[in-house]
Amino acid sequence: MQDSITRVTLTRRGALTAFALALPLAASACGEDTPSTSSSGGGTTTVKVGVISIIDVAPIYLGVSKGFFKDAGLDLKLETASGGAAIVPAVVAGQYQFGFSNTVSLLLASSKGLKLKAVAAGVSTVGTEGKDFGAVVVKADSPIKTAADLAGKKIAVNTLNNINTTTVNEVVRKAGGDPSKITYVELGFPDIVAAIAKGDVDAGQVVEPFLTTATQAGNRQVVSNYAGTDPNLTVAAYFTSADYASKSPKVVESFKTAMTKSLTYANEHPDEVRAILATYTKIDAKVSAAVVLPRWTGQIDQASVAKLAELAQKDGFLTATPDIAALIG
Repeated sequence: MQDSITRVTLTRRGALTAFALALPLAASACGEDTPSTSSSGGGTTTVKVGVISIIDVAPIYLGVSKGFFKDAGLDLKLETASGGAAIVPAVVAGQYQFGFSNTVSLLLASSKGLKLKAVAAGVSTVGTEGKDFGAVVVKADSPIKTAADLAGKKIAVNTLNNINTTTVNEVVRKAGGDPSKITYVELGFPDIVAAIAKGDVDAGQVVEPFLTTATQAGNRQVVSNYAGTDPNLTVAAYFTSADYASKSPKVVESFKTAMTKSLTYANEHPDEVRAILATYTKIDAKVSAAVVLPRWTGQIDQASVAKLAELAQKDGFLTATPDIAALIG
């Protein structure tokens, strides 16, 4: 089970260091008029999509199996990457035509001058405290009872200075605590639960399937950081480069149409989502049956994206204001 969880977790770890190292390469490739890898033939267009082997992308796999993309004239080639840190520059360079990344990573890339275009929602919070797919957990006997109690504590997150730190900061702030007093420790998701058990950290932010494994092991949820930040929070999105969007508007529109249909279908057919997880992840079947599925909606909530940009600036790791209208509009 540990090996299975580890394989899923490694895909989540898009560290900012790797992201920063990849930016010059992407910028260089972008300036060379790199040819697209998409091709037409038989009435269909082949496009590559960079995804991560996590629950969040179940709709795109479901959409392929249901023929939604084929009906839209697209032949999707889904390629697994290590995370947004690898996917973003690959999309800019033309290695992929589309990609999946969390919203804060897209904001960070945009603030660094990478021209991106979000074309479809990726995954959203369920919006209900205590019933979301991401939360901060502690040991059952921990004295930490509320989000405010997290101030001054050591909290494990999978990536520093990204969506999980800024949303945890926000829920602590809302509860009357001082997030500047939090010490964050970067750990892989399967390592977070073990670190809590050993007392190496006071709390940890985890997402499914690790949230289910954590609570099944007796840990307790303190706060749902996504839902608590914004009940309509768009956590991630599918995107392309601004260059590809301008050169291939029909392909982008077809992808958006099929992706939106896939998201809606997934949200309405949770049993099929759980079934398809086995085709591209190593999540244990018993865990898969118990996980809290995120909400999949056809619309990117622009207000929530703007809020994340504001919070990231408040936290100091987003230093330049991204052009949100250009990214999402």
